[in-house]
Amino acid sequence: MERRRAKEEVAAASRVLVVGIGGGGDVAGALAAAESARALGVTDAIVGGLTWERRPVDPLPGPRLLDEIEGLVERLGDGTSAAIAGPDTTGPGGFRFCEADMSAFLDGAPVLLVDPNPGPRAIAAGLDAAARHFTADMVILLDVGGDVLTHGTEPGLASPLADATVLAAALHMATPTLGIVFGTGCDGELTPAEVAERLDEVAAAGGDLGDLPLPDAAIARTEASLAHVTTEASAMALRCARGETGDVPIRQGRRTVPLTPAGGRLICFDPKLAIASAARLAAAVADASSLEDAQQILTALGVRTELDYERDAAAQSAP
Repeated sequence: MERRRAKEEVAAASRVLVVGIGGGGDVAGALAAAESARALGVTDAIVGGLTWERRPVDPLPGPRLLDEIEGLVERLGDGTSAAIAGPDTTGPGGFRFCEADMSAFLDGAPVLLVDPNPGPRAIAAGLDAAARHFTADMVILLDVGGDVLTHGTEPGLASPLADATVLAAALHMATPTLGIVFGTGCDGELTPAEVAERLDEVAAAGGDLGDLPLPDAAIARTEASLAHVTTEASAMALRCARGETGDVPIRQGRRTVPLTPAGGRLICFDPKLAIASAARLAAAVADASSLEDAQQILTALGVRTELDYERDAAAQSAP
């Protein structure tokens, strides 16, 4: 049976859980979708993200294990892949997660932290446990940029591992899921044209669920969070939503983002149909036993990931 459009699905939910699946500041993009859900009448919308921070924040390669994290409010499920962060949640050496900063912005509200190390099936179990804890009717997996739909061959691709591994969890989840691309091309990886091509593939497979409306109040609320949460890609998406266009440098000038109208849209899709069509890397790692196993699968496909970059950078900086 054909799914309803995303706007209808979200409006029919009582509570939703929105997880930024790319690590770092994707939790800010998650807030944009959460506030949009509230505008549709959803009673509550909880946001979350991954235990994987950018290298300037956390110099250790890869995402942190939950066992490495201080100040968790509560572990969920079997305690291996999902936990609740608060304003005081920190990683090794005392660095702050973007999710802790988001919790501080939200006056101490719980924010979900997902550890992707155990792999797609464990992530799925953790997300299902989180949905039960928050009595959420739906889990939304949100990627800022659009590389979640990558083939793996795009020249600008730099960070496919987290996106692919978490999206693959949708194949194993009991809770209804929705995928969202926010900030098309705003991470400086896939171009807007490449993301559009991938979305066309998803649409051809029947997975296009339309846009989630992004009202001005949701934009303003998310913009306010950027005083607490450090992010470039989500900030670029908000600039697109405000109608800005043109090329803007990010990553200290290493990459350039083309601001376009598409960048300001919350573009929704069916995760399972995306995996069956455009999201080839998510399909490849669907049965990976761990994040490291997923890394090895992508390496065998000739795909370089963010974990490769972080390991290389750590080796170069070692005394």
